[in-house]
Amino acid sequence: MNNNTVDLYFQSKKASLMILAVTAIICSRLLFVFFHDPEGPNLLIVGGLTLIIYFLSQVAYLFGPSKVMGIQRLSATVGFQILLVITLYFCMK
Repeated sequence: MNNNTVDLYFQSKKASLMILAVTAIICSRLLFVFFHDPEGPNLLIVGGLTLIIYFLSQVAYLFGPSKVMGIQRLSATVGFQILLVITLYFCMK
């Protein structure tokens, strides 16, 4: 691989991890929207759950099967995040 290919690969991986971080924030916030708390969710709890979701999805993304690449790998990991949040919702309810 030449330098241009390597740079493009790292930029792609960085963009994918940023998308995973944003979807972790959205999923964490949406989880607490469904609980009817008059005071609203605690920012520290939402942030902590965001970190947990992000690190679990990052592990799934980086150490997942190497046959799946690109947008398929990213969409599978986002689906993993959504399933994780749904599972947490039913466990917490």
